[in-house]
Amino acid sequence: MQARPWQVHGIIIPSCHTDNRPGALLAGCWASLMSLGEAGYIAACHRIVGAAKRIERHIREELSPDLHVMGNPIASVVAFSSNTLNIYKVGDRMAHRGWELNGLQKPPALHIACTMLTVSAVDTFLQDLAEVVAEVKLARATAELDGIKDNEGDMVALYGVADTKIGGSLGVVPKLAEGFLDALYKA
Repeated sequence: MQARPWQVHGIIIPSCHTDNRPGALLAGCWASLMSLGEAGYIAACHRIVGAAKRIERHIREELSPDLHVMGNPIASVVAFSSNTLNIYKVGDRMAHRGWELNGLQKPPALHIACTMLTVSAVDTFLQDLAEVVAEVKLARATAELDGIKDNEGDMVALYGVADTKIGGSLGVVPKLAEGFLDALYKA
C-alpha cells in the first residue's frame, strides 16, 4: 500500500488494496433504501441535493467575491474556495462552531458533503459561514494594520482516516501515512 499525498482532494491513505471506501457505505445505503422504501429514499435524495443547491446558491450570490463555488455541483457535495481569504482559516473557525468541512488542496478549498442531517441545518450553516468569513476578513485586516504577516496555514486532511488532520511540512506526509498504515496492520 502506498500513500498518495498529492491528490487534488487531499491525502489518501487506502486502508485496503482496492480503495479507501468501506463496504459499510454500501450496506448503509441498502439499509436506508430498505427502511425508507424507494419513494422515501428518492425523497431524501431530493432534500439532500436541495440543501446542497441552497448552499451553492448562497455562496455564489451572497458570499462572493470572498468565496466562490468550485465547478458546478450536481449532487450533494459543494466545494468552495477563496481568492481573498485563507480558506483553511475559514475551515478552522467553522470547526470551532461544530462544522466538519473537508479540506482540499491544489487549489486550497473546503467542501461540505450534505446529508439528511444537513437538510435541517442549512440556515445555521449559512449564517455561521457568513459570520466566519467576516471574522477571517477582520482578523486579516487587523493583522495587516499591526504589521503582522498572515500565516498561510498548512493543514491537510488524511483521507481514509476519519476526522484526522495534521499540520506541518507536507514533505513528511507520505512517510507518516505509510507508517500509520504499517502500525494499523500490525496486530
